[in-house]
Amino acid sequence: MEMRAEHAVRIDPLTPSPVEGAESTGLEFGFLTDLTLKTVYSDTNCSTERVAEKLKLPMSVIEPILQHLYREKLLEIRGAIGFENHRYSLLDRGWDRVHRMLEQSGYIGPAPVSLSAYSTMIANQQAQSPPVSPDMVRRALSHLVLPESTIQTLGVVANSRRSILISGPAGTGKTSIAKALHTAQEGEIWIPYAIEVDGQIIKIFDSHTHKPVDPQPTRRHDQRWVKIERPVIVVGGELTIEATDLTYSKGNRYYDAPFQMKSNCGTLVIDDFGRQRVDPHELLNRWIIPLEGHVDYLTFHTGKKIQVPFEQTLVIATNLEPKDLADPAFLRRMGYRLRVDLPTRSAYAEIFRSYVERKRLVYRPEVVDLLLDLYDRNHMPLRSCEPRDLVERCLDICRYEDRLLEVTPELMRIAWNNYFGSH
Repeated sequence: MEMRAEHAVRIDPLTPSPVEGAESTGLEFGFLTDLTLKTVYSDTNCSTERVAEKLKLPMSVIEPILQHLYREKLLEIRGAIGFENHRYSLLDRGWDRVHRMLEQSGYIGPAPVSLSAYSTMIANQQAQSPPVSPDMVRRALSHLVLPESTIQTLGVVANSRRSILISGPAGTGKTSIAKALHTAQEGEIWIPYAIEVDGQIIKIFDSHTHKPVDPQPTRRHDQRWVKIERPVIVVGGELTIEATDLTYSKGNRYYDAPFQMKSNCGTLVIDDFGRQRVDPHELLNRWIIPLEGHVDYLTFHTGKKIQVPFEQTLVIATNLEPKDLADPAFLRRMGYRLRVDLPTRSAYAEIFRSYVERKRLVYRPEVVDLLLDLYDRNHMPLRSCEPRDLVERCLDICRYEDRLLEVTPELMRIAWNNYFGSH
């Protein structure tokens, strides 16, 4: 009994059930036949196995669809490879059909899932997110020097998955805090490659944003879903109000999901808030309904609106005063607020020591004394990001001159001048 428990494999209860037939895909048969025909069109060496691989559906589902297209005289069979595995190619009638379909939608790729299946999966995963313990939070924040009160607030945010507004002067580590907050939230999630709504395709999986778990689960599951690490998306000054909605590609004739949808079950960081190319009040108003009801509303280019989940930890980081950005009604919906101030002299010294030791360098207290004196003489404020930047510039010099990596008073004076200019 104990041996069995010791070697038991943990089974993810949210693993998507494998597709057993066309009807269990949640897609209309006509949609599946169209997507299959376009897949044949895109593959000069087409077979049942290759189509199944591209659509992420079992061969037992794909072969009957291909046979249907054969009976409709859209395809021809060019030979058998094995059981339920044939070679196919388009007939003239099939070419005509594909060209008409491509004018409506150019999507060719993994078969999508339904919007309802996606919404259910996101809600279930968010509800069953593993708890975040104080030890997990401390490990995630171990490379930062923060007051105990700040660590406690961040821990509560990580465990509750509520949103937070982090304010404070530039260079105080707000972005680093936001990313560390995400690190504390362990676990993996399932997302689909794409979803389908009334024949329209919305791509969800983004190779630039989503990192698949390697290896993927071996247990049989619906291959239209991919297991990924919890996503973290950081958007900054490039953010526009248009980017918060579906993006329609006129060339490809399908949609790309907005960044907040791609961050579901993860963390979304709006960095340097207030510096975007959009009025901050307009952007905040865009988030009021999602923050209140955990749902977002997106619009197709036809004007049709759909409701999608808004289930992530939203972190807004700003150098501006919160009272100048938002009214009390919005701030209440944010969940938590955190003020990060410039470091004290002792905190600055600890940040410097921590970074030097993390780089496996020799810590010399006299270097910190020199830095603090330079700050005093130049009447400059201490900033939490600058120990890292100054150390890295010392190392840049060492690498350039092909010398031992170290941080000395001599190197730090040069690094100071390179970073701030001569003083």
